[in-house]
Amino acid sequence: MTDVLVLCYHAVSPSWTAALSVTPDALERQLGALVRRGWKGATFSQAVFDPPAPRTLAVTFDDAFASVHERAEPILTSLGLPASVFVPTAFMSHRQPLRWDGIDQWQQTPHANELQGMDWNDLGELAELGWEIGSHTCTHPHLTALDDASVRTELVDSRQQCRANVGSECTAIAYPYGDIDRRVAMIARDAGYQTGGCLNSNLVPRGPLRWPRIGVYHADERWRFELKALLIMRLLRASRLWPSSDPPKGGPVPQ
Repeated sequence: MTDVLVLCYHAVSPSWTAALSVTPDALERQLGALVRRGWKGATFSQAVFDPPAPRTLAVTFDDAFASVHERAEPILTSLGLPASVFVPTAFMSHRQPLRWDGIDQWQQTPHANELQGMDWNDLGELAELGWEIGSHTCTHPHLTALDDASVRTELVDSRQQCRANVGSECTAIAYPYGDIDRRVAMIARDAGYQTGGCLNSNLVPRGPLRWPRIGVYHADERWRFELKALLIMRLLRASRLWPSSDPPKGGPVPQ
């Protein structure tokens, strides 16, 4: 039996207390413990289609916060892990602050600098290290609230921008806010995506384009993270016994 564990992180900061941020110490502790137990790293797409080991770990980062390049990459490199980062392409040209529902609350605070996004040079450097660069749409909308044409624009344009600026194929997407239904998944397939990351409490894979990930948040202390990663807990969460609500990611809504 192959066990595939897909984790979803966002920002990495020693001082930011947002739900979507973890400290560098927590990130290193969490991933280091898994590596010491024999988990082998893979990108998201590799984990879905061709897991390299009986215990395959895929680390993913949504939103392309600059802190992932600055603080997370050295930690993953030291542990011998690749990762996948999902990019909201409209914000990547000039290291712009990231802005959408759920993180706007931090704009006029001492932590406003944490909203800084990467630029295409940063993403190119990660790609050279073996990281997968995927799409997080262009503008980070709720895709299920858009009409077909608007969903298609968000998915097609962001994929093209990733390919043009990074120089590699972009075949993976993470749906903003974990907001996905069958219609959006079919549009993603038609746009050329092969894998899609969700954020669901119910951990039943419904195909490569609706693949569940476990969100890791600021409140996930050692014991809480350990429970999330346990196979028995993941099997329980995949059963009908588990509530269907999603965990918070940043403020009141998932990111």
